Amino acid sequence: MRPAASRRFAVVGVPGNRRVAFFQRALRAAGLPEARVVPWLDVLRGRAGFAGGETVRIDSPGEDPEVDRLLRGVEDPARVEGTGRWYARFTDAVREVAESVRAAGGTLLDDPAEIAVLFDKRLCHERLATAGVAVPPSPTSGAGVPAVRGWDDVRAVLAEPGYRRAFVKLAHGSSASGVLAVEFAGGGRVRAATSVERAPDGRLFNSLRLRRYTAEPEIAAIVDALAPDGLHIERWLPKADQHGRAADLRVVVVAGRATHAVVRTSRSPLTNLHLGGVRGDLAEARAAVRAAGRSWRDDVLGPCERAARRFPGTLCVGVDLLPATGWRRFAVGEVNAFGDLLPGLTGLPGSGSEGLDTYAAQVAAAVRPHHEEPPCTQPLPAQPVRPA
Repeated sequence: MRPAASRRFAVVGVPGNRRVAFFQRALRAAGLPEARVVPWLDVLRGRAGFAGGETVRIDSPGEDPEVDRLLRGVEDPARVEGTGRWYARFTDAVREVAESVRAAGGTLLDDPAEIAVLFDKRLCHERLATAGVAVPPSPTSGAGVPAVRGWDDVRAVLAEPGYRRAFVKLAHGSSASGVLAVEFAGGGRVRAATSVERAPDGRLFNSLRLRRYTAEPEIAAIVDALAPDGLHIERWLPKADQHGRAADLRVVVVAGRATHAVVRTSRSPLTNLHLGGVRGDLAEARAAVRAAGRSWRDDVLGPCERAARRFPGTLCVGVDLLPATGWRRFAVGEVNAFGDLLPGLTGLPGSGSEGLDTYAAQVAAAVRPHHEEPPCTQPLPAQPVRPA
């Protein structure tokens, strides 16, 4: 491990992007030189190179229309379709970056094989469930499970016991793109809440406004259009609330330890902050957990750290934790490779990252000598999967 003062970083990202800017700021604050930025466009066009001794961070390729066009093969970045193609091209590009870095004698902060699992909700769900991490029940993860071919398959799942309400997700989607919260509304009627906007010609677009569909043919048309890209279905677990709003948590885990957490609340089933969700009160959430007779350390942060440890080659992940009604049970909804974009959020008390944002915590972990293990990184005892 190179001394911190001589460490040289490179970041594969989008030049000028806020993620890259936050990482550069964290390096400067740590007294380190700024990272060399390797544009995703150069990677995708075969022009990227890496130097010996560089520590390389792979960041999100999002928010660049040309990068999105090359990955998804669609001209409009607002389009929903094309995530299957995006996944294939993105994971190929990540593997090529890894091969180049290793050939140059550099160090990767992100494992390409783990990124491939993190960006496939079916594979990620299976990995977590196999390890005993509590996750929402799903009929679409696991070896030998047939692919979801369209609305008929989804409707058949909704008819199964416990699946009257379910989330239908793009297997390779992110930021709630293509997610539908679907439920039987009685009398055989179906309704769905989603950020997907369906144009008159059948094309699908992401919207920042949640839409509600009540006509089954329209819901079926959306699902049928998304199915070729791969779909994942999960039971819709009733969430805890905060001031009458559904609540969940995004917990950032760096080098195996939960360092940051934010409560996300919404009046809709989707709590994503860019879809109208708002940050809730973390202190109130901790108090609710204690009032329910649960431990913040063991029952909230513990599952997130166990989930992150299924990806030991990836420095940082963002874990979406779903608290059940009453804050008594918890399940891991998703593990996100690029789940650290939480501006202004500083580290949890006792995390070792107090006063640091998510990027500064990663820089600190990346330059820590091997013999300086972060506290509380020993595996926690396995927890049984509690039924919802």
